[in-house]
Amino acid sequence: MKTIGFLISDKENEKRRALTLSDIKKINNKKQLYFETGYGDVLGITDKELIEQNCNVCDKEKILECDIICEPKIGDSKYLEKIKNKTIFGWIHATQNYDITQKCIDNKLTVYAWENMYEGNKHIFYKNNQIAGQASVLHAMLAVGKDFSNCKVAILGNGNTSIGASRILHKLGANVEIYTKKMENNFKKDMFDYDIIVNCIKWDINRKDHVINKSDLKKMKKGTLIIDISCDKNGGIESSVPTTIKNPIYIIEDVIHYVVDHSPTLLYKDATDSISEQVVKFIDVLLEENIENEILKNALIIKNGKIIDNEIIEYQNR
Repeated sequence: MKTIGFLISDKENEKRRALTLSDIKKINNKKQLYFETGYGDVLGITDKELIEQNCNVCDKEKILECDIICEPKIGDSKYLEKIKNKTIFGWIHATQNYDITQKCIDNKLTVYAWENMYEGNKHIFYKNNQIAGQASVLHAMLAVGKDFSNCKVAILGNGNTSIGASRILHKLGANVEIYTKKMENNFKKDMFDYDIIVNCIKWDINRKDHVINKSDLKKMKKGTLIIDISCDKNGGIESSVPTTIKNPIYIIEDVIHYVVDHSPTLLYKDATDSISEQVVKFIDVLLEENIENEILKNALIIKNGKIIDNEIIEYQNR
């Protein structure tokens, strides 16, 4: 039987957790669960309550000794280089970030990536993606100090993030137009008419072009706001560089850029609920090493330091 440790993220302002108390109660092998001291404080869950469920509460160093380490933003964690010969379970984004991939290879890690977890064609963390759309719009509005009602808004993409962004923008009274992938050329002609552009496109890492080039910024209206929820550095938006919750915006050519890469944590209680309802399904499976689970099998991108995900291999061999 494996052990699994749950860490508090060391990423700036990251408050999401992998499990709620109500979902912990559903797990069979609670004695194999180790939580960092203070893990549930932001959710109103005390260490005592975790211990009463027969879980273990201990310091970070003890957590890092567990067989499996779970943390939503583990790919961005500073302690990733300390984890050796272990399994990690969280958002990794290894394809887009070779330095993360290299750490996993060097430390002979086995990696189950949340971004690759699908049930059929549906991403199991789709609710978190919708929350990203909502939170990014609200945070960007506060960051620029401007009411979005009556603004003319273009949303790029029609997935879950787009659904969340569209939902909140309509509530705010904005005039919203959604551009699907097939309508990309239409947007390129129309982009200069908008007050706000919201990018929700899952970017194809093999593409060499951009939807919005740096040269396009000069043609946009002064004060145009780009909310890049996808947060791919120099991806769909050539001028995009990920920002932080503390410093969410920057300006290039009088165009405001918002590129916070973990905006769901702004609504961390809702985001945690949405994460936990999925993560709980896989805890006993991982502990009991039942790797025949199809969703987990498809999420396995690195095994004992060896890359097995074809997308990463193809990207590195370009």
